Amino acid sequence: MSFRERVPEYSRRIEKVLDRWLPAADKPPPRLHAAMRYAVLGGGKRLRPLLIYAAGETLGVPAERLDGPAAAVEMIHTYSLIHDDLPAMDNDDLRRGRPTCHKAFDVATAILAGDALQVLAFLILAEDPSMTVLPAARVEMIRSVAVASGSTGMAGGQAMDLAAAGKSLGLAELELMHIHKTGALIRASVLLAAQGLPGLAVEKRTALDRYAKCAGLAFQIRDDILDVEGETTALGKQSGADAALNKPTYPSVLGLEESHRRARDLHHAAVDALVPFGEAAEPLAWLSEYIVTRSN
Repeated sequence: MSFRERVPEYSRRIEKVLDRWLPAADKPPPRLHAAMRYAVLGGGKRLRPLLIYAAGETLGVPAERLDGPAAAVEMIHTYSLIHDDLPAMDNDDLRRGRPTCHKAFDVATAILAGDALQVLAFLILAEDPSMTVLPAARVEMIRSVAVASGSTGMAGGQAMDLAAAGKSLGLAELELMHIHKTGALIRASVLLAAQGLPGLAVEKRTALDRYAKCAGLAFQIRDDILDVEGETTALGKQSGADAALNKPTYPSVLGLEESHRRARDLHHAAVDALVPFGEAAEPLAWLSEYIVTRSN
C-alpha cells in the first residue's frame, strides 16, 4: 500500500489526537475553548503532521510515538493562521472554507485562542507519554519547535512579510522571507521524527534537512501560484489576496511560468536528497510531489 493510500488513515489519526488534547468546548472559559476547537478542527491539509508521520515511516519510528509532535506542530500552525488572519495582519475573512476565527468569534477571543494553542503545543511536547523518548531528545524537540516558531523562524518571517508589502523584492530576499515564514515549521516537522533517534547517522539527518528546506520553499511557491490561478471555493480562502495586499510573491518576482519551473526543480531536489534512505523514503517523496501539484 502506497503512502497516498494511507493518508486517510493518518488524517483520521491526527484528528483524534487533536480532539483528545484540546479542552472540551464547555470547559471554562467556554468561549475560548470553543474558539480553539473551531480553529483546529475546522479542516485543513494536515501537511505538517503528515510530514512527521512520513518521516517516521522512512526512519522506522512507530506512529504512536509521533502523535504528540504531530499534534503540537498542527497547533502551532493553526495559531499562526489565526493571528495571520487578524485585521492587524492580513485581515482575512475566510479560512478553510469558513469564517476566520476572529469573524466567527471576535478579535480578542481569536488572539487568546492563538496564544493558548501555542502554549498547548509545548505542553504536549513536554508531557505526552506516548513519545517514549529520552529527556534530552524531548528537550531537543521542544527547542526545535520553539526556534521554528519564533523571531528567527515563523514569527520573524511574518514580520518580514508585513514589512515587504508594497515593496519590490529580489528572489534572494523573497526566499529568505519564506525560509522563515513557511519553511521553518515544515523543516522542524520533518526533523522531529529524527530527533527521537539519537543514533541516526549525520548523513541521514542532513539529507532530511535538505529535503525539508526544498519542500518548504516549494510549498510556498505553490501557495503563491494558487493565489493567482486558484478559485476561492477550492482554496478555502480568498484568491488574489496577495495581490490585493500588494505583497511580493514568486509570480510577481519570477512570473508564473518560472514559478512553476522553480517549484518543480525544488521538488526534484527534495527527492534527490532522499537517496540515502532508498525505497523507505517513498512517503516523503510522495508528499513532495503532492506539495507541488495540490489544488488547495
